[in-house]
Amino acid sequence: MSTELIELSNALARETDRAAAGIVAVHIEARGSSSGVVWRAGIIVTAEHALRRDEEIHVTLPDGRVVPAQLVGRDASTDLAVLKCDEATTPVAEVSDVSTIKPGSLVLVVGRTRASGPVAALGTVSLVATERRTWIGAALSPYVRLDVGIQPTAVGGAVIDAYGGAIGIATPRFARFGAIAIPASTVNRVVDALLKGGHIPQGYLGVGLHPIRLPEALRQSLQRNEKTAAMVVEVEPDGPAGKAGIIIGDMLISFDAHAISRVEDVHAQLAAEAIGKSIAVKFVRGGVAQDTSIVVGERAHGGK
Repeated sequence: MSTELIELSNALARETDRAAAGIVAVHIEARGSSSGVVWRAGIIVTAEHALRRDEEIHVTLPDGRVVPAQLVGRDASTDLAVLKCDEATTPVAEVSDVSTIKPGSLVLVVGRTRASGPVAALGTVSLVATERRTWIGAALSPYVRLDVGIQPTAVGGAVIDAYGGAIGIATPRFARFGAIAIPASTVNRVVDALLKGGHIPQGYLGVGLHPIRLPEALRQSLQRNEKTAAMVVEVEPDGPAGKAGIIIGDMLISFDAHAISRVEDVHAQLAAEAIGKSIAVKFVRGGVAQDTSIVVGERAHGGK
């Protein structure tokens, strides 16, 4: 083996050990675990979708001790959950400036198993987008997709760059292939909000939506470039949209002056700052375009 490869191998092992000092295993069942990152002293961040219950949560610390942790809050839109554990006192490596990350950059995903210790996966950054929204509305800025396969025990682990800093939390949740790094800026925002209020405020319309392809004749009559829209398939009678007169079968084509071609286009307009505002909505019913306004409500914690 060449000297260069040996040096690279040793460097990767060192960085894994260094990062692992701030990584815990999160377990809620008799078998299996995911990972969590000690983001701040006493505060652990993990992948929300891997945390299958809110109580009887335990973590395995880097020194091997198994201790309880309490759920502070969840945010499914960013796939982040925050735990409190006073025994988790050593945060992960310094947070890196994610703006230096480019496609082709090497990254390590570092996690921890409950029995075997640290786990690591080496890969590259495959895509960096200035901003992209998850399919349930959260904005990730930047959006960093990873060409790396992570085993279930490493989900929720730290994404470490070539400088040894953490650029975010690893999850496969919003990637068709591989995984993404939920950027540190998003992690900090969610941690601060959950520590303050226990949940992330999010706008709410009280409808179920499904993408639909518009008939060509209808699209031409509307003078619309977008070929798709969002059809209402469920309405809560006392919800904001129901009170505004929206019914099942309506096709939403514009929301707050933004054209709707996907369900995500509606979710993108339901950030916390939209709560309480009256939003102009254009929809099609019976082949005729109509206008209404909906006062955006706040989604109940744990609601849909």
